[in-house]
Order: sequence, then C-alpha cells, then structure tokens
Amino acid sequence: MLTPESWLVVLLLLALLASRADNRIWGRRFLLAALVFTLVIGTLPLGALLLRPLETQFQPNPAVSDPAGILILGGGEDGSAMLATGLAGVNEAGDRFLAGIALARTYPEAGVVFTGGSGKLLGHGVPGADLAEQILAEAGVNSDRILLENRSRNTAENAANTRVLVSDDITGPWLLVTSAFHMPRAVGTFCAAGWRNIIPYPVDYRGIGSLEIGWDLGGRLSVLNIAVKEWIGLMAYRVTGRSTQLFVAAC
Repeated sequence: MLTPESWLVVLLLLALLASRADNRIWGRRFLLAALVFTLVIGTLPLGALLLRPLETQFQPNPAVSDPAGILILGGGEDGSAMLATGLAGVNEAGDRFLAGIALARTYPEAGVVFTGGSGKLLGHGVPGADLAEQILAEAGVNSDRILLENRSRNTAENAANTRVLVSDDITGPWLLVTSAFHMPRAVGTFCAAGWRNIIPYPVDYRGIGSLEIGWDLGGRLSVLNIAVKEWIGLMAYRVTGRSTQLFVAAC
C-alpha cells in the first residue's frame, strides 16, 4: 500500500469521490496532483537515485578464495511460469541464479545453498526451492552439493532457517548472492541471525546506469516501487531487531 503506484491510484480515487460529491475544486486539485505525480515519476530517475546508496554499499565481484559455500537468496524464480508450463523460469532478478551457477563452477568444492519458500499471502504457490532445484540441476550443479531451504517467506526467515541447516563447524567464508539493492538488508539480517564470515556478492543492479531525464513511466515506476519497498524494509528490519544496524559493513 505504500508503493508509489498505490499513491497514484489513491489520488485518482480521491478525485473521483470529490467530483461525485460536487466538490469540483478538490476534484480538480486531486486530478492535477495525480497528473503532476505521473509526469514527475515518468520523467525523473527518482528510483535510480534512491537505489544508488543501497547498490553502492558493497563492491561487485569481490575477491575471495576457497569459499565454504554459496548462499543464493530466493526471489529470482518465476513460480507462475512453472505452474503454467512445468518449466522452471526466472524473473528480472534471475541474475541471482546466473551468478550462483557461475560461482558453483568457479568453486567446485563449495556447497550451494538456496533459501526461499513461497511469499504469497493467499494460496500456497510454488516454493522457490522447488524451482531452484530444477534450475541448478539443469545447469549441471551436482545434487550432492545442493542444500535447499523451502519454508522461508522473507529475508529474516532466509537467514534464520539456513543457519539451522548449516553445520556450526563450517565457518566460511560464505558468498551471499542477492540483488545489489537488497544486499544491505540481507547482510544485516544474516549477521543478526548469527552468520559469520559473510562475503556479499551483489548482482542484479537496477539503479546503476543512466540518470538522464526522459519519458519512461513503466520502467521508472517499477524501479521506484522497488526502491521505496527496500528502504521501508531496511528501516523496518532495524526497528524490529531483525538487523542490528541500518547498514552493516560485514560480519
């Protein structure tokens, strides 16, 4: 409800209600606000500006030697495609799988852990781990190396549930693979859950690129929705104790 696309709908709804109540002045004001809001979002790279502080917290392609494991966070899988076709598909965050598979080939002795269930509020959906198992198998990753966690519905549960599954005598380093904008919250959450020797491996950059002004309502609104959601999530996790700091450097 807090995403910008919802704000736009609310403004239009208020304009309609004001018009039906014969309050044309407020109806016009709300309609004008919706128009200005749409023009600003569609023209200015607001989402990219909000994502940049998140995506630049950790360097891409960090140097690492002999990692104990590769942690791939769910979110890059497309459950609806699997339900419709039986094929394991990926969405715009599919870079998480591409990077995880590439790292698995680079470090053949490292374990591969995927964590992700279904985050649907209604219905059961397809657990992300089911899709990940098929994607990793089709990419040639040996099943003996793969550990799947399929009950998590959010990042906090990703961290807590995988910590229980992984043996305490495996101290790392662990490569944490997720979208760059999500990495600050992920690192803070994994550190709070007791993980140590985490090495962030950010992928799927959305805010890095051109900051030119130009019309692209769909694309800019999508990026802005992601940015607002992630900043809200980052602050909410800090307030609720799921992360010990707003921005955690390492653990």
